[in-house]
Amino acid sequence: MKAATAEFAATAFLLIAVVGSGIAAERLSGGNAALALLVNAIVTGCALVPLILSFAPLSGAHMNPVVTLAAAATHQLPWRAVPGYIAAQVGGGIAGVWLAHVMFELDVIQVSRHARSGPAQWTAEIIATVGLLGTILRCRSYGIPITAAAVAAYITGAYWFTASTSFANPAVTIARTLSDTFAGIRPADAPGFIAAQLVGLGLVLLTLRLTSSKEAT
Repeated sequence: MKAATAEFAATAFLLIAVVGSGIAAERLSGGNAALALLVNAIVTGCALVPLILSFAPLSGAHMNPVVTLAAAATHQLPWRAVPGYIAAQVGGGIAGVWLAHVMFELDVIQVSRHARSGPAQWTAEIIATVGLLGTILRCRSYGIPITAAAVAAYITGAYWFTASTSFANPAVTIARTLSDTFAGIRPADAPGFIAAQLVGLGLVLLTLRLTSSKEAT
């Protein structure tokens, strides 16, 4: 329960950062989409560092179902904890979106109309997820502070070098369907993103299995 509560809170703050900074950036950028995206990326990256440092000792600071699934598959988390983690992440993400709307005096309940679909977007989500999981799995041996900095730097960069702006997170994807703002995604497009993220997870786990088999021989 303590870990699930931590995941709820951490994911809520992550979505507050993502959606809130998107709203502020769009309002203040004077229609300059590149500037708005830059602000959105920097704020998200900056928020990730303290969130990971604060919540990692409590729950691992996954904030992401594919990270949770990867942790379970690599024996870093019991499988019995996975449903509670994922439910907390999805619930926290939705709560974070609603709180961002409240702060910026928007309707709390919204449905996004931002189209994000097609092979290019799905390919980008596969790449974004592989890169995120690879960063976490390869950096965790250096400790929480290094992992926090690496994840934040990766996400900040991936906002720009992926066509999808690097959601790489099913909980974030679901939550962003409920915000018709800069960071939103249409509900109809969310399943394609989530499927691509799960493909990315599968590729990472397959790679880990193959490399482990080679090391064993």
